Amino acid sequence: MVRIYTDGACSGNPGPGGWAAILLFEEDQQSISGGETHATNNQMELKAVVEALQLLKSLGYSKATVYSDSAYVVNAVQNEWMKKWYANGWKTILGEDVKNKDLWLRLKKVLTNDVKFVKIKGHSGDKNNEKADALARKEVLKLK
Repeated sequence: MVRIYTDGACSGNPGPGGWAAILLFEEDQQSISGGETHATNNQMELKAVVEALQLLKSLGYSKATVYSDSAYVVNAVQNEWMKKWYANGWKTILGEDVKNKDLWLRLKKVLTNDVKFVKIKGHSGDKNNEKADALARKEVLKLK
């Protein structure tokens, strides 16, 4: 089972944004990160998960636990908001368009039942969450 730690960051919301993921394999680890000139924090949190799961899939893995400090991402998966949005034509229960639909669609393509999500508290001393946060913030600085 692969453990994945993800994080996103923005300078302003919206503003320059960065995302990062750390994939911990049994005997190896890999970090990925990137940024966008105009993004929201939620977009970067979501993009970190999407990019990590795309990499996981490309490497031939399917089972993983994603650790994220984003309630937005974790709740959307665990509480099956994504399934409800999909069933409602990507509308919220209030009839509004779901924000970040493009990223949710990308996540839907790579998400399997073998991927579990765990909500962790950000900035609480978890070394892998802190590392992902530092990488995401570094991407923001590159764009400033």
